[in-house]
Amino acid sequence: MKPQDLPTTLLPAEPEDVPEVAPARPMLDTAHTGLYVVRDGIVVYANPVAAAMLGWEARSLIGRLHAATLAPELQAVVEAAIARPLRGNAGRPVEVRCQRSDGSPHDVRASARGIAFEGQAAVMVSLHDITELKSALRAAEWNASMLARTEALCRAGSFEVEPASGRVRMSAGLLALLLQDAAGANEARLEALDWVPADEQSYVAGIWRAASPGEVFEFQHRVLLPGGERRVVLHRGQLDADGRGVALLQDVTSQVEAEQRIQDLANHHEVTGLPNRAWLLDQIDAAMHIARWDARCFALLTIDLPRIAEIKASMGFGAGDTMCMALAARLRQACDASERVAHLGDTEFAVLLECAPGDASEQTTLQARATALLQLLEAPVRLGVTDIHARCLIGIARFPGPASTAERLLECAQTARLDVVGGAGVAFFRADTGAREVRAMAIESALRRALEQQEFELHYQPKVDVHSGAICGAEALLRWQSAQLGSVSPAEFIPVAEQSGLIGAISDWVLQQACVQLATWRRAGLPAVRVSVNLTAAQLQIPDFANHVQAVLQRTGASADCLGVELTESMVMTDVEAISHTLRALKMAGVQVSLDDFGTGFSSLSCLSRLPIDVVKVDRSFVREVTADAQDVSITRTIIQMTHSLQMRALAEGVETEGELSLLVAAGCDEIQGWWFSKALPADEFAALLQANKRLPERYVRRPQGQRQRTLLLVDDEENILAALRRLLRRDGYRILTAASAADGLQCLACEEVDVIVSDQRMPGMTGVEFLHRAKDLYPNTLRMVLSGYTELQSIIDAVNEGAIYKFLTKPWDDERLRGHIAEAFQQKELADENRRLVRQVDRANVDLAAVNEKLARTLSQQREQADLLATSRGNLREVCEELPLALLGVDDQGVLVLANREAERLLPRLCARFGDGLAGLLPARLLSARDAAAADAEVLELDEGRFQVRVRDLPGRAAPRGRMFVFTPLPAPLLAPLPVPLSDSLSTPPPAPEGH
Repeated sequence: MKPQDLPTTLLPAEPEDVPEVAPARPMLDTAHTGLYVVRDGIVVYANPVAAAMLGWEARSLIGRLHAATLAPELQAVVEAAIARPLRGNAGRPVEVRCQRSDGSPHDVRASARGIAFEGQAAVMVSLHDITELKSALRAAEWNASMLARTEALCRAGSFEVEPASGRVRMSAGLLALLLQDAAGANEARLEALDWVPADEQSYVAGIWRAASPGEVFEFQHRVLLPGGERRVVLHRGQLDADGRGVALLQDVTSQVEAEQRIQDLANHHEVTGLPNRAWLLDQIDAAMHIARWDARCFALLTIDLPRIAEIKASMGFGAGDTMCMALAARLRQACDASERVAHLGDTEFAVLLECAPGDASEQTTLQARATALLQLLEAPVRLGVTDIHARCLIGIARFPGPASTAERLLECAQTARLDVVGGAGVAFFRADTGAREVRAMAIESALRRALEQQEFELHYQPKVDVHSGAICGAEALLRWQSAQLGSVSPAEFIPVAEQSGLIGAISDWVLQQACVQLATWRRAGLPAVRVSVNLTAAQLQIPDFANHVQAVLQRTGASADCLGVELTESMVMTDVEAISHTLRALKMAGVQVSLDDFGTGFSSLSCLSRLPIDVVKVDRSFVREVTADAQDVSITRTIIQMTHSLQMRALAEGVETEGELSLLVAAGCDEIQGWWFSKALPADEFAALLQANKRLPERYVRRPQGQRQRTLLLVDDEENILAALRRLLRRDGYRILTAASAADGLQCLACEEVDVIVSDQRMPGMTGVEFLHRAKDLYPNTLRMVLSGYTELQSIIDAVNEGAIYKFLTKPWDDERLRGHIAEAFQQKELADENRRLVRQVDRANVDLAAVNEKLARTLSQQREQADLLATSRGNLREVCEELPLALLGVDDQGVLVLANREAERLLPRLCARFGDGLAGLLPARLLSARDAAAADAEVLELDEGRFQVRVRDLPGRAAPRGRMFVFTPLPAPLLAPLPVPLSDSLSTPPPAPEGH
């Protein structure tokens, strides 16, 4: 194409303005920029750099069509760049990414300009390799993008500090973090950043001023957002050597809040919000340091509220937490600002308070303070519709004291609660409290080896029958001689055994050993006595415990009549029905059942009457010092009378004085047990006691009224009066006791069983009326009279009206009238005794009758059930017989047909037609008569209905068979018909056997 053929728009307007390129060709060849000239679409010049960039050699490129020399990605942009100067427009560079001939990518910037080449209009294209520049720009853009995304992901931002002006240039991430618009963001100096709170600006600037070049520093501060919200940022910064600084700010508000929450949880209880144990230990440690410097004193109170755990177990965690929060609020309100309150665990709180050092009333003050807290916490808490009362145990430990560390002081306060008696109260720490716990742990450890090393031994404390005065039994008491600890009291090791779960194995050993000892004494010919062993709650929970006891008795050879078991009221009340069943099985086997420690538990009379109890043991608390308090005597007497009304025997344990024994005998106690008669003895010493036949003194043995001598007590402070009365009344055959004072009279009543009392009125220390009032309370069955010359009528009348005095006699007396009054008093006493005896007999008879009626009703019910079961069985048996595929006939002991099933009616109609009549003549007589043991088990009969095999079985009866049962089995007819046999012969003898057989 010639230039004149090109459109005029592609040619320069003024060719003279187009530079001439030809003279500059040597310079263009050495240029580092790619240059080539296009004229009329043909490449007319190209320097080496352009040829290399286009992937050609310079001399092979010239003369080619421009479009054919360009790579595809360059064609469009380069052709467009060339078209602009041809149209007379100013050219502008374009950039494009293309590939070299070897396939490697590179970036090119192309620009075109109209020139005159060899006198003709042309376009010179310049190519610049911008690969490195583009790579740097792309890397910078990637870094900027990554920085922006990283700041967004990390909730962070950055800024740069100019060294000269100190101005801060913030990144987009920091602007986003601070919720600021990039357009409205104000540049500020480092000392006055408006997004840092005013009170922290100097702090931030000061850290930057103190920073060392090249060292990274970090700190936390707050930033202020436009809405007034404050956030916490982690500020990391670094200074360059030229003073330029770069900082990265990360939003750590959530992290700080989480750490604060963790800190709060670490130092506070999550339910109540009170500080916890770790916080309290820090406070105690600080208080100890202060106390050592300032000679101060403080106390630590630990408060346990076990009711919270019980509520959680019974009503759920929600109710337990509610109660816990209510009690914590009370405790917090009850303590002032100087007293520190902590929540140590689910049920445990603590109060740290100061107290006066060296004050003698310090303990009293602390006791009062703790008691006030206890009363406050034990007030009822309303849960739903129920008022719950919390039990509170408070232990107190002081500093200075036995503890030198915070942990030890807390342990002392907690250990002090072990001394609280009754499940609630206040106790101070004592040095021996911890020793007791160590002792308890040592006992538990030694207990686990005691059975294996045979360290246990049984001692036997005698029980004495008051009616005969002889030993009637013993209680087996466990003793432990530890190889490690020496002699250990049962009061020490029994509670430890119960808590550690060892009591079950130990109780089984006691039962086994007691039975072995009983068998040994029986073989030695000693008098038979009943030995009682104490049961535990774990044993009573065993479903077949009665069978277990019987197995032990059989294994050891002991008799059940010589074994007794004792259990407490608290054990019975856990499950009355189940325990009653177990005890009833034991009693049916012959084992005696005793209820121990009666009066200290919560059993009701209805429960007691339902239990198969033989002996009620009156607790020693009602026996000890029973002669000193009339109320105790009344309680003891009531227990004994109630026991007798339930047809049980009363045994008093813990009898230690003659007065206690005498009063118990007078109250009607049946048996006694205690140190007065004998302590618990080893087996050989107890056997020696049995052989010696040790008994109660005769004066304490309760005799029937007709066999006991009438006893009269005379009380007067004048010896001549006592002597005169003794001489007067001796002829009447009375056993006369005298006392010179009311106190002597009470002592005499405690030791002797007295029928009639005659007392003077005016005596030193106690008047006669007062003495007889006391005697009435202690010994209500006695008859009491006053013989006195002093007539203070009002007190006498009151005493007579109250029943304390039977008669009032005056001095001087008439001998015969006095003898008559005393004889009448004895008659009244004996009549009252006889009435009481008859009442007891009637009550006993009523109880026995009720027991017999109950037993008869049970027997009738059982018989009725057995009859119904028998009738049902007979009906079922008849149905089974009817459906059997065998012919059954039943006859009674008279040979009368009484049973024929459906198959018999089908096969034997002739025999079944005789139902209700005898079968004589229809069956052989030998089948209807008594069976011989040697007779054949089965026979073959030829009847009109066919040939049958017959089996006969006797129906058993008590003395003789009640009848017989016939089973007929059809047999096939023989191949050869037998010779006819007369019926009479067939009924008498069997057919003869063929010859040769």
